[in-house]
Amino acid sequence: MERSLKIVALALCALYAAPSHAQDADGTVTRAYVSNERSSTVTVVDLASGKAVAQWPVGKRPRGITMTRDGRYVLVCASADNAVEVRDPATGALVATLPSGADPEQFFASHDGKLLYAANEDDGAVTAIDLSARKVAWQVTVGKEPEGVAESPDGKWLLVTSEEDNSVAWIDLATHTVAGETETEARPRHVEFTPDGKQVWIAAEVGGVVQVADVASKEVVKTIRFAPPGAPDYKVMPCGIRFTADGKTAVVALGRADSVALVDVASGEVRGYVKVGARPWHLAILPGGGSALVANGASDDLSLVDLAAMKVTATIPAGEGPWGVALGR
Repeated sequence: MERSLKIVALALCALYAAPSHAQDADGTVTRAYVSNERSSTVTVVDLASGKAVAQWPVGKRPRGITMTRDGRYVLVCASADNAVEVRDPATGALVATLPSGADPEQFFASHDGKLLYAANEDDGAVTAIDLSARKVAWQVTVGKEPEGVAESPDGKWLLVTSEEDNSVAWIDLATHTVAGETETEARPRHVEFTPDGKQVWIAAEVGGVVQVADVASKEVVKTIRFAPPGAPDYKVMPCGIRFTADGKTAVVALGRADSVALVDVASGEVRGYVKVGARPWHLAILPGGGSALVANGASDDLSLVDLAAMKVTATIPAGEGPWGVALGR
């Protein structure tokens, strides 16, 4: 154990040079916050030491987790409480509870830092929450069982997946209306824009694929399939997707295949697979782009993955059912 902690500390200490989408205003990233849906807790990981340093009790069945854009607060989707919790990142203390609509699953902090977009699975809607006023700004009806949500880098589009309808809704943020839909393979769970905003990658969990849509046409232009060693096709269930800051590599969590895939963004070719813990849900690319921290929902731990070497360099205990990962101070 001591040797593994030394390895993770050395790996993490080398990673503070480049910015991350989940960071403080001054660019400093020192901690990871992990939502644990079965234990209703958040695990706090100190990145310098590679240790879990705190475990906060939070609302019921936390899933989505992110930081406010200014890095002041941790936001937690308490799905079973129909609420979004605002917490102090230093202590875990509850600062406020935001109205969120029914059963918030994933959410996305707007690029300008003013709004929080929450997908409401039970309502079939997406709710925009004014973070300053702490009230609902607007709400739009989308397909059944929405989960994944993301804003385009240019602030024009909000995309929301519908697990039951097998589609993605394109919400025009200027008018707050659905301007189009893209059909997908079965059960889309997550959407992620490439850093340049030209493509959006859609994880179709039951379809077992990631589909790449062109933002200009809203059409699927590529379908990426996966074949991790030793995993039957039915266990390949893509969910979380993150891109390295240079936009060259995508890391995809493959669910019950107990692996993540590294994909070349330009070609869509899979570069390789890394065996992680059981049932990886979501992940974060650590500053510097050399490593990823993966939440393993069925083994109750986190895997630190060296992306260049394509191997796990450390395993960090979490709570029960780790689901989402956010980076901050």
